[in-house]
Amino acid sequence: MAQTLRPEDLLRVDVPPADHRLAYGADPLQFGELRLPKAIGSHAVAIIIHGGCWADRLPGLDPRSTGFEPLRPLAAALTHAGIATWNVEYRRVGTLGGGWPGTFEDLARATDFLRIIAPKYDLDLGRVASVGHSAGGQLALWIAARPKLPAASPVSTKNALAVRAAVDIDGPPDLASAQPKERTFCPVSAITRLLDGTPADHPERYRQSSALAWLPLGLPQTIIVGSLLESAGDLVTDYRARANAKGDNVAVITLNGSGHFGMLLPDTEYAATVQAEILSLLK
Repeated sequence: MAQTLRPEDLLRVDVPPADHRLAYGADPLQFGELRLPKAIGSHAVAIIIHGGCWADRLPGLDPRSTGFEPLRPLAAALTHAGIATWNVEYRRVGTLGGGWPGTFEDLARATDFLRIIAPKYDLDLGRVASVGHSAGGQLALWIAARPKLPAASPVSTKNALAVRAAVDIDGPPDLASAQPKERTFCPVSAITRLLDGTPADHPERYRQSSALAWLPLGLPQTIIVGSLLESAGDLVTDYRARANAKGDNVAVITLNGSGHFGMLLPDTEYAATVQAEILSLLK
């Protein structure tokens, strides 16, 4: 089943409602769902970032498939296991203000919003991980790299919240390396649309929006390989080699047979592996 799973299948998974839906900005897409563990005390946090080719919709799919809703099962499972989850929505290509730089501005703002809500909800800002699936995996690595961006960058933020670890679930780790292959894993020219051109057109945009340029990040990074990254050639091995050469610890976990969405389906061995890895990074 995992190999043929579609994002719509995840929309049908019954999960408990989030504890809170909170706006981190004024735009209708600038919000997130916060789930809190039942245990009393300070909670580690996983920032959950959905994929969908950085687009507001894709051909032939339910529009909700490219939003935050398919990541609800993962968020609920992690919260059940004892950590808070902040499942973030954000502006994407096709929505007003999405793409460059709005998509990155939203993820930055949503991450820093944890500082505002941490006292009220007992969130431990020393134990925060960015976790993304597909396109969200690239964004999760970018969140980890964000504190290293220069002040002059259009997507930098003063005193950016640092995360403890980053987990990329079957998403291309670097935009410039993935752009020539973008149509092999998206039905649209997703990366070209996101940055409004190729690396030759906008080299500085590609530099500012990818983690690779800012290595070492100085924190553990895990890349979960499903069917998308299996088909993407040397994107993972290249990123890992370059990161490890600079002193970063990048782990790669391959989930043979999971497809692209199987690791998000509750009660599967694939999902258990992903959840265990995230929990281990937040101990």
